Amino acid sequence: MRKFAVLAAGCSTLAVLVGLGAGRAWFTLTPSKIDAARAPSASEEITTGTIAARWPTPGGTPPRAAQSPAPNIQPARATAADPAMTAKPAALPAPAPAPVRQACSNPNALGISRTVEIDTSGGPGLGMSQYRDYDFLQPGEVALTFDDGPWPVNTPAVLAALEAQCVKAVFFPIGKHASWHPAILKQVIAAGHTVGSHTWSHVNLASKPFAEAKNEIEKGISGVVQSAGQPTAPFFRFPQLRQTPELKAYLGERNIATFSIDVDSEDFRIHKPDQLINGVMAKLKKAGKGILLMHDFQKSTAQALPELLAQLKAGGYKIVFITAKDRVTTLPEYDAQVAPAQPTASTAKPIANVIRTVD
Repeated sequence: MRKFAVLAAGCSTLAVLVGLGAGRAWFTLTPSKIDAARAPSASEEITTGTIAARWPTPGGTPPRAAQSPAPNIQPARATAADPAMTAKPAALPAPAPAPVRQACSNPNALGISRTVEIDTSGGPGLGMSQYRDYDFLQPGEVALTFDDGPWPVNTPAVLAALEAQCVKAVFFPIGKHASWHPAILKQVIAAGHTVGSHTWSHVNLASKPFAEAKNEIEKGISGVVQSAGQPTAPFFRFPQLRQTPELKAYLGERNIATFSIDVDSEDFRIHKPDQLINGVMAKLKKAGKGILLMHDFQKSTAQALPELLAQLKAGGYKIVFITAKDRVTTLPEYDAQVAPAQPTASTAKPIANVIRTVD
């Protein structure tokens, strides 16, 4: 196996595409369709393909507890381990550690063909559906990405399937979900996957004023980093891929890479594992390669992933693992917004002074 680094400097600012083809109903979703009551509990069955059963909005209650030029390719360098996250972020982001390639216990595993490292300076855009500057995947190569986690049961099942085939992926967690399930997010990091961010509450940023959209982005980053307990990758994906030129430019100023997609699994609406697998394989055969969008939030994805990975291997596809050269730096004002509330001092009297057994 060989390891490479992809160094991307700068990117053109592009407006979001209105649609990417037939069947992309999620491009027309509006905030009114989002469930404002609460996030689904871990025990609930997700049986609808609408956004209402999938993404909470701000103010929702947490679920019940549950278990341009071609890129310059150079050899990736080894760096020191990540420093622990402190109350105030360092002036400069800590260097990213070299990916840890653990021994694979499965001799017939799909495995990782190569690892690439992204230099996020200037905020490059990746994914040919929206960004055309950095077409770094070769024919037959696939990069696995998962949105909307972490989520009980489903995310651990996705992690187990990836581990069984000795492959790594990029995860884009929702900040609010990360704050509800920090232990699961830590499992993602401990398994050696790359973690970016996906806003605080998965709203359509293109429909929001700039200040409100910026708040969603930054709160999401701070929420993920605080839940992870360490700096994560400067990778971001817009909910529903809806962006504006101003927001794309802002991410560039923050040196955060923006991820689009090449192949959409459409697992937000396809809830039968066999149909999901067939659809992904058909799209990959047509595209020949690509960044694959899935959701570790979805039960059907967790169920389908073992067989999907087996079919990728049988089809001769190669997995490319995407890492970051640097770590993201959070902004203190947003760290404070997502920090857990400190309990107030109790004024209660000793219990024996209030309650006593009389009979």
